[in-house]
Formats: sequence, structure tokens, C-alpha cells
Amino acid sequence: VQLQASGGGLVQAGGSLRLSCAASGRIFSIGVMGWYRQAPGKQRELVATITSRGRTNYADSVKGRFTISRDNAKNTVSLQMNSLKPEDTAVYSCTADVSSAYMLGDTNYWGQGTLVTVSS
Repeated sequence: VQLQASGGGLVQAGGSLRLSCAASGRIFSIGVMGWYRQAPGKQRELVATITSRGRTNYADSVKGRFTISRDNAKNTVSLQMNSLKPEDTAVYSCTADVSSAYMLGDTNYWGQGTLVTVSS
């Protein structure tokens, strides 16, 4: 199973970016999908998660600005980021709990990070 993230880049403060992540490979079902970020010199932190039924969870720092969504048919998860701030600058990584066969438990997978830089 591979996760391929895209959509990072450079944006001015107040701007928007949309990150996308597609899972491919031997996939029977996907449970929780999410986004984490790691800023320079800081620990990785949760940004947002979404269950297969659409229940979402957000870090307090992004509530009201970021929206996570997923397309279960396409095995994708997206992160719409609005009103970006310089402190949102980080490498963003997607993650997914994937089951590769019926009755097989989930394995957590991570995609490669994508850099988001917000200039002031």
C-alpha cells in the first residue's frame, strides 16, 4: 500500500492551499485517514483526522480554517487549508489505516511529506 500526497507549496498569509493524498495498492478497506504536520525544530502534531463514516477531528489551532474530507470510492483524503498563517508552515504527511483483506486488521501507512510554506 502506498500513499501519495500532493498539493504543497508556497502561499502568502491569508491564502489557501489544498492537499490531497491517494492510497493505492492492496486495499480492502480504509479506516481512519488523516493529516499530520511537522514544523522545523518541532515534534510532529495532529492536524485532522476523518473516519470512514466521515467523523472528523481537528487540532484546535486549525479549527475553522482547515477542512478534511475523503472520497471512499477513490481512497483519497484531502485537506482544504484556508486563512493560512506563517505558523502553519510545516511538512504535511497523510496517514491511513488500511486493511488489505477481509477480516484482516488495519495497518497504519504514511505518505511522503509535502511542504507547505506560508510567508508573512
